[in-house]
Amino acid sequence: MTKVPDGNEYFLLFVDSKNESMIQHQSFEYEVLASARELPADDAQLLQQARMITKQSYAPYSQFQVGAAARLTNGQTITGTNQENASYPVSICAERVLLSALASLYPGVAVATMAISFRHLKGSSQHPISPCGMCRQALVEHQFHFKQAIRLILSGQDGEVIVIQDAATLLPLGFSANDMR
Repeated sequence: MTKVPDGNEYFLLFVDSKNESMIQHQSFEYEVLASARELPADDAQLLQQARMITKQSYAPYSQFQVGAAARLTNGQTITGTNQENASYPVSICAERVLLSALASLYPGVAVATMAISFRHLKGSSQHPISPCGMCRQALVEHQFHFKQAIRLILSGQDGEVIVIQDAATLLPLGFSANDMR
């Protein structure tokens, strides 16, 4: 499968077992804002929490600090940061730290909106970043479990902001419990 981005649309090229290829068109909508000042006040505050919590990240190897802040369906907020390890596979991303803490601190409560930001100590932090593949899978599983979409707010320390209404749109053809039935 080859994924070729074209704006907010993706063209997926598949090769089946008969070595025949087919193209599937995937697209999703998202909103691009010039800055956090264009967000509603509660979203701007959540993004600010994500930006500030990056300072608590443990990223001595990559110098790439990531913070996530989530507004829960019960009105509470929770945060998480990436935690690196010299044995890289042991590292865990901010989004999954947040989801793990959520399960312990607020069992049975879903994420309504999650803001994700980063601070790159060796480079620019002025553009949005998107969750990695593992985090996308974890977000989709959370949505599946709670039957509720997670709205994402993505940004760096300043600059452009991307708002996505449903985290599952970042993982077309994602794996779920339905695949094991």
